[in-house]
Amino acid sequence: MFRGSLVALLTPFDGDRLDEAALRRLVDWHIEEGTHGIVPVGTTGESPTLSHDEHCRVIEIVAEQAAGRVPVIAGAGSNNPVEAIEYSNCAQQAGADATLHVAGYYNRPNQDGLYAHFKMLHDATELPIIVYNIPPRAVVDISPQTMARIAELPRIAGVKDATGDLARPWAERQLIKKSFAWLSGEDGTAVSYNVAGGQGCISVTANVAPRLCAQLQELTLAGKWEEARALQDRLLPLHQAMFAEPNPACPKYGLSLLGLASEDCRIPVVPLQDSTKARIRRVMEELELI
Repeated sequence: MFRGSLVALLTPFDGDRLDEAALRRLVDWHIEEGTHGIVPVGTTGESPTLSHDEHCRVIEIVAEQAAGRVPVIAGAGSNNPVEAIEYSNCAQQAGADATLHVAGYYNRPNQDGLYAHFKMLHDATELPIIVYNIPPRAVVDISPQTMARIAELPRIAGVKDATGDLARPWAERQLIKKSFAWLSGEDGTAVSYNVAGGQGCISVTANVAPRLCAQLQELTLAGKWEEARALQDRLLPLHQAMFAEPNPACPKYGLSLLGLASEDCRIPVVPLQDSTKARIRRVMEELELI
């Protein structure tokens, strides 16, 4: 079962080049700080602007550096299931523990098409699969009924839920009775999601505050809701600042303040405005991260 704070890991660049040394440092730092799992090459990892070889290389480095110390859920999604299968094979060869697959964005499939997409991925690969449901980016929404249908496939292990619908885990839990990981895809609602039966969060904020995000998840898993609420109150300004401009420019700037990686992103994500940089610095100072 995947649970706790799983970082949606940034892909560090040196200019336009993949910074492999920084990537290895980040993996070690996250494990030292208590992050419970690592999710490379998702959207926060700038997968849309990585080449095929770069995508596979990032997974390979992360799995090698993690060395089994924490689970690695490799981003392998595509609106083309053939490409998604290729990325899944890369992940398996690299030693990842599972893959993360987004719904078929841009194609705008209906519910039967969404099921067919995930069934094709499931039947052609061997690793456990986390289903990524993010209607704001994919346009399509996997309904609770379709999620339950997908979950009947043996290696469908859970969901990353970025619907923003806090009734969704309640509805899905009525339909899915097997062992299943409900993971929030939104930092701002992560505590509320866990109240509804969630077990963790695939987190953007964890890129800059891994220890605090891990502590937050541990409090919820222990049922210490008042303490979790108090910590979430402290973290909320950082959650909000991380999305002040298009992701991952904000967390990359935060990492640069920590001296762990550059703030370089690939176009069409552009450098932050000075006012946003000042805001991120201020909230990180308030949390004593810097």
